[in-house]
Amino acid sequence: MSQENSNNKLYYLVIALSVALIFMAASQYASSQEAIQEDIEHTIHTSGYAEKRVVPDTATMNIGVVVQAETADEASNDNAAIMSDVIAELKAIGLEDNEIQTSFVSVNPVYNYDGTRSIEGYSASNSVQVRTTNLDNLSEIIDRSADAGANNIGSISFSASDELQEDFREELIASAVEDASSKATILAENLNVEVIGVQSSSLNDNNGPIVYYDAAEVPTEEAASTPIQPGESTVSISVEVTYLIE
Repeated sequence: MSQENSNNKLYYLVIALSVALIFMAASQYASSQEAIQEDIEHTIHTSGYAEKRVVPDTATMNIGVVVQAETADEASNDNAAIMSDVIAELKAIGLEDNEIQTSFVSVNPVYNYDGTRSIEGYSASNSVQVRTTNLDNLSEIIDRSADAGANNIGSISFSASDELQEDFREELIASAVEDASSKATILAENLNVEVIGVQSSSLNDNNGPIVYYDAAEVPTEEAASTPIQPGESTVSISVEVTYLIE
């Protein structure tokens, strides 16, 4: 047998094996797709939801200082001095270092657009985010921050801490699952099928804060102590469940 004939036979053998492998892969893929499709065809998907109104135990707010001066250094230095006084007041109230976090710092030129654009000064901003579970101190935090020079006090948001949510987490999960199961039962009955199990499920936690104090309401020296009421927050849990049916 010539070398050329041997090479031709080897070439056709490789082609045949390649074709066979392609057919096998295609067959396996088709089988897997049929299995996936069968799984989808024999399931129904529902969601469940449960919520609870609670008195929040955590408050978060932004306290800032904005200063304008002729030079960037002057604006920055004046801002730093005032913010140092504000932070000193916050710590004097009883806030710890881990409850005060710098959230924004900037120094920007202030332009005059009268005719032609020109720089007429610089504005320095510095804000800290305060997070505390001592809600009784909120009015004092706002008033003493303003007295120390803070002039950009942002909105307060109230929320339930993880520790508070743990007290009723199991109750909310059970209610959300019951809601999803009830929907699945009603759906199955109307489709003339029967729920026989669960294929998959997922859980989502939601905690909705309520905003009460606006930045435009920064108290003045003549104003009385700023009243703050935490009200209620909604804590909710939702589930997504895929049920097996027959």
